[in-house]
Amino acid sequence: MKPQSMLFTIYGEYVRHYGSEIWVGSLTRLLGEFGLSEQAVRAAISRMQKQGWLESTKVGNRSYYSMSPRGQKRLDEAAARIYKVEAEGWNGKWCITSYNIPESQRNLRDQLRKELTFLGFGMLTTSTWISPNDLTERVKDITLSYGITEYVEVFMAEHVGWSEPKKLVEKCWNLDEMNRAYQEFIKLYEPEYEALKKKMKQKKDVADSDCFVAKTKLVHHYRKFLFIDPDLPEELLPDLWLGKKADLLFNRYYDLLNPGAIRFFEQIYEPVPVQDK
Repeated sequence: MKPQSMLFTIYGEYVRHYGSEIWVGSLTRLLGEFGLSEQAVRAAISRMQKQGWLESTKVGNRSYYSMSPRGQKRLDEAAARIYKVEAEGWNGKWCITSYNIPESQRNLRDQLRKELTFLGFGMLTTSTWISPNDLTERVKDITLSYGITEYVEVFMAEHVGWSEPKKLVEKCWNLDEMNRAYQEFIKLYEPEYEALKKKMKQKKDVADSDCFVAKTKLVHHYRKFLFIDPDLPEELLPDLWLGKKADLLFNRYYDLLNPGAIRFFEQIYEPVPVQDK
């Protein structure tokens, strides 16, 4: 597991609920549970700082790190999709983003595509992306932050021809590939979940550190679906959709692991001392 990606998981799953700041020593100990060296963790932190995801605070000879406003916003968006509530029925409208960014700003064009993919947009044509979810405000925020509003247009519109909605979905997203990814997730974690459930039912001891590692790996793996699953409404999903089974497995396994994982995190976690803020 890559240190930078793991840091996003640690911040999103734990640190953001504890004041958003943490001592670098705590981070290296937590990530050490996954075999990551202190050098690798510090290098990842440095990269994330340069990329604008992290901010630092110095107290004496100790460094503390928190997510920047940009990073916090990304974590909030991710949490809203990982721990989503059942959505209301689809209103039949599509959020459409079209852009014509000049070649001289190719890096911004590539960055916009990454952002649209993360939000769950599918590519209808090279420069036209669609989503059945109302993401207009998020797209506006992104285009404003990158200073590319003159090259981007955003619409909420009805589709009047010619593909049926499910056919339109097939053009923009590879649902078979997503189903295979969910199948692999289920195959990997269902035996772990059943084994832990049995162990807890028999009142056998389960180390908090083991819960922390297992839960963090679970969330880290599940986070990857943010980049491939567009969170389609029920009306647009195929008859066989393993995402529902994977969601249920994730939530049940998470609930078993969470208490022990939180206890372990709280043992290691050190925030900025209150009196020094």
